[in-house]
Amino acid sequence: MSTPSAAHPQTAAPPGARRWWVLATVATAQLMVVLDVSIVNIAMPSAQADLGFSDNDRQWIVTAYALAFGALLLLGGRLSDLLGRRLTFITGLIGFAGASALGGAAQSFGMLVGARALQGAFGAVLAPAALSVLTTTFTDPKERSRAFGVFGGIAGAGGAIGLLLGGFLTEHLSWRWTLYVNLVFAVLAVVGGLTFLRRSRGRAQRLDVVGAVLGGAGLFALVYGFSRAEPEGWDSPWTWGPLTASVVLLLAFVARQRQAGHDALLPLPVVVDRNRGAAFLAILVAGAGMFGAFLFGTYFMQTQLGYSPWRTGLAFLPQILVLAAFAQLGTNVLLPRWGPKILVPIGLALAGVGLALLVGVGTDSTYAAHVLPGLLVMGAGMGTAMPAAIQTATLGVDDDHAGVASAVVSTSQQVGGAVGTALLNTIATSAATAYVTTNATTNPPDPGVLAQAAITSYTTAFGYSAGIFAVGAVVTVFLFRRHRAPLGTPLGTPGGPLSTP
Repeated sequence: MSTPSAAHPQTAAPPGARRWWVLATVATAQLMVVLDVSIVNIAMPSAQADLGFSDNDRQWIVTAYALAFGALLLLGGRLSDLLGRRLTFITGLIGFAGASALGGAAQSFGMLVGARALQGAFGAVLAPAALSVLTTTFTDPKERSRAFGVFGGIAGAGGAIGLLLGGFLTEHLSWRWTLYVNLVFAVLAVVGGLTFLRRSRGRAQRLDVVGAVLGGAGLFALVYGFSRAEPEGWDSPWTWGPLTASVVLLLAFVARQRQAGHDALLPLPVVVDRNRGAAFLAILVAGAGMFGAFLFGTYFMQTQLGYSPWRTGLAFLPQILVLAAFAQLGTNVLLPRWGPKILVPIGLALAGVGLALLVGVGTDSTYAAHVLPGLLVMGAGMGTAMPAAIQTATLGVDDDHAGVASAVVSTSQQVGGAVGTALLNTIATSAATAYVTTNATTNPPDPGVLAQAAITSYTTAFGYSAGIFAVGAVVTVFLFRRHRAPLGTPLGTPGGPLSTP
């Protein structure tokens, strides 16, 4: 295991209450980035009516953000290490805010898509810098657990918070405010960054341009390929062509990193450590299952229960509260005692159970009896798994590699979300089509058949999401090393909780 490097004067943890202001600043930035994945989804129908783009084109509002974010995250993480965390954090905030303002003022579909891509690019600079600031600021075990409980809770709840906030803004103001609201978050975080973040010097190192191109292109091709699965089909060259190219490019990226030595964009010891590798996998699985659940849960509540955007957002609020409570319980009480080998698989399994409960929804279902129980159990699972996985993924990394380790965390969540959404959307669409083909007796099909086809698509997606979490729980049980340390041993010390031999 990599051991934490001695704290240099420029990266020493700030004293006293200053650390908690750093946490508030970083948490504000993280919330802005995470909720932007879902906040625009709930405003999509209004934006489509206003700008007049087609159903086939609307996916690009989401995909443009995910493509830029996923492709540039590793580069953004390395820039944080090379240029200094404070500089890249504030640059990312200002750029993200500017792109959000551009998107809010968009007068055409192309302008909105361009703004979303620009948001993703600056988000790829901001997200790794935010997490690496947290990683290098909180080194005391108890404080670290508390801080990562907050950060991990936001990472898990951000999608639901985006639905809540997006529903309110769309219904009471305008879809444009789902983008303008980022200016408020950015101003608060910039003020906090300038006030509380210490200046840090970057490393004297060359940037691996070839590695950046290979890694960025490989991730771009991966996300793009899965994004084309639903509109084009799995047998289309527009789907399997980019996916094949992504495999070749990412293999070339790994070979490049093995040769690059100290100049590597992604030092391989950061990801081949067994505990960190298991944590990255858990975050990817959580991203895949979580965003799919939010997407189809939103559709079910609006189309079957007749909820407005604002009421749909409110319906996710209990899940957010449960997630936040379990995030603190897990990181402050359970993780130091049990370690990630027990806690992360339990959390993933709980989330899977919550989604399995949603498989039973139907045309006569109610929110309180059939939807809420599943949301609560899923919230408990996500709150248990996500903070523990994020803390484990960044534990014991040298300060010089904190940015790139943080970038892999964000990459895992973003790629998981993009891939999971594309897969589940394709599966759900196929299930609906199959139901109509089998049961329709008229052309066009009667409304009852169409309503049940929609239900079938949602429940199929929930079932596959539950399966994703179940597989993740089983795999991580075997990947994580056994937790053997006595209570009270500092986190990250040899033999301590979460350490790896």
